[in-house]
Amino acid sequence: MGRENIENWSVRKCAKACVKCEKEFEDKEALHSHLVFKEGEYVRHDFCNPCWKKEESAQNSWKTVFIVPPPPAEEAVKKESAESLLRKLLAKENEDDLNAIFILTVMLERKKILVERAVQTAEDGRKLRVYEHKKTNESFMVIDPELKLDELEHVQEEVVVLLGGQPRNASPEPEDPVEESAAPPEQAEAAPSETKE
Repeated sequence: MGRENIENWSVRKCAKACVKCEKEFEDKEALHSHLVFKEGEYVRHDFCNPCWKKEESAQNSWKTVFIVPPPPAEEAVKKESAESLLRKLLAKENEDDLNAIFILTVMLERKKILVERAVQTAEDGRKLRVYEHKKTNESFMVIDPELKLDELEHVQEEVVVLLGGQPRNASPEPEDPVEESAAPPEQAEAAPSETKE
């Protein structure tokens, strides 16, 4: 291959159907592919076996197998759920939620939903970060709790639990609940006296 307009070169995925007969490829079906340089870029053509004839203009050809692509992996954290949770926590104005609010804000900044616009110092000395929503232009003012490295994991786990829809302070139910009223009252009162010297 020459260096014709190398900046337009990129890897092309296999088509889902034959370029000639338009029959959709089946999983693990053998097929032929080739690249041609056309109008300043490389173009990939995929053929089923019956339609394949080695093209003279093909600069590169090969035999391959079509694999049905797996369904796209579900994101661990959905953008909308992180954003809606952030909005709920901000609306509550609860001091206990500052760490989770900050982590959610950073997550949305990494997803390029929020952009940090300014950092100010509040009257109490804490850092106040101003973020802007890229689509709505809303401003979010978030206090930076200046989390230490050893605190991050706990707060991240807390955010994951919140995104999963489970209450923050949910304690697991005991497997075998012990009923206090199962023992007769006389035994319950006698038990402490057995420990006397």
